[in-house]
Amino acid sequence: MPASRLRHLPNVISTLRLLAVPVLAWLAWQHERPAFAWLLVAALVSDIADGLIARACGFTSRLGALLDSTADALLLLTAVCGALVFYPAVVWSHWPAAALLLGFWLFEAAAALLRYGRLSSFHTYLSKAAGYGMGIFIGVLFLFDFHLWLLYVAVGLSVCGNLEELWLLRLLPAWEPDVKGAWWVRRRHGIAR
Repeated sequence: MPASRLRHLPNVISTLRLLAVPVLAWLAWQHERPAFAWLLVAALVSDIADGLIARACGFTSRLGALLDSTADALLLLTAVCGALVFYPAVVWSHWPAAALLLGFWLFEAAAALLRYGRLSSFHTYLSKAAGYGMGIFIGVLFLFDFHLWLLYVAVGLSVCGNLEELWLLRLLPAWEPDVKGAWWVRRRHGIAR
């Protein structure tokens, strides 16, 4: 297949992830846990795949970054709703961790919307690690069992990633997708502190 056709593949994968969100919501509504779990895991794996393909082949774009961030946000909210439906005891017994995770994420998303009029789409190394950590936690929860230490690792990485993104919101006056992290932005702009 020619490279010109492949360049749209990451955006197609992100769009499919967006389309999975209403299906996941319906599966949760119908209490179809196995189908929900497998589709959710497939969507999480597709998040890794689209980013790897885009970066490895040089198919990154502003549209792709925005599609990816939107799909990630909606998938995270859907996963949390699914956890509430299928694992309410886990969510309620660890509500401070869930509140911390959602609170920091919502605060950063709201700050980005106020600053840039859109989600940040920074895709820093730390936010990628947080996404992988959260994906592993969710996948293990839905396919195997609950592990408290995975929850703490995922929430810790997510909070740190959101704090870095809040710092980037302060450092970057205009929307810029796919930055490596605050350290690289500071170095690029010659900021000593």
